[in-house]
Amino acid sequence: MTEASHLSTEPTIHPTAHVRDSTLGAWTEVGARTSIAETTMGDYSYVVNDSSIIYATIGRFCSIAAHTRINPGNHPLERAALHHFTYRAAKYELGEDEDAFFDWRRASHVTLGHDIWVGHGATILPGVTIGTGAAIGAGAVVSKDVPDFVIVAGVPARPIRFRFPPELRAALLRIAWWDWPHMVLKERLGDFRTLGAEGFCRKYDPA
Repeated sequence: MTEASHLSTEPTIHPTAHVRDSTLGAWTEVGARTSIAETTMGDYSYVVNDSSIIYATIGRFCSIAAHTRINPGNHPLERAALHHFTYRAAKYELGEDEDAFFDWRRASHVTLGHDIWVGHGATILPGVTIGTGAAIGAGAVVSKDVPDFVIVAGVPARPIRFRFPPELRAALLRIAWWDWPHMVLKERLGDFRTLGAEGFCRKYDPA
């Protein structure tokens, strides 16, 4: 798939991007020079240019800015040598590669919920879970789990505030608009644009 002015139910992947062993949903987009490996990305989510994502599950409607890193590589701090010759030995003609090391990396999966905004240059470290509706500030280094609808920023990332009060957070999770079919989203687009979160919840919250 190539870059297009309109997205479609088929993923749109920039010609310079590299996607390996991954599943991308409908209306997704991968920007220039971005690398994605062993990752699942839900419908409508996108990642901009020069980013790297590996061993991750990304929900629907996530917005991932440029120069982000999701699950960057770890080195074995407990070993005598930090260098990757110990697990990428074949590259140096020292022996076979070590599958167990990469299984260890895969076990530190990163999970993003739905409708998350990851700001420019942010890094989400291995094993972290980001809750639905959370916002990650530009340049943040996220080393701990982030609850639903929390804004975090800094190095290391720390909570700034919740986006909404508890009753609105609960209502949005009940509405779960990110699960609405495409035609329902189209029909209700005006409400997304004109209603604030409170008015939106008042109209659509089943409770």
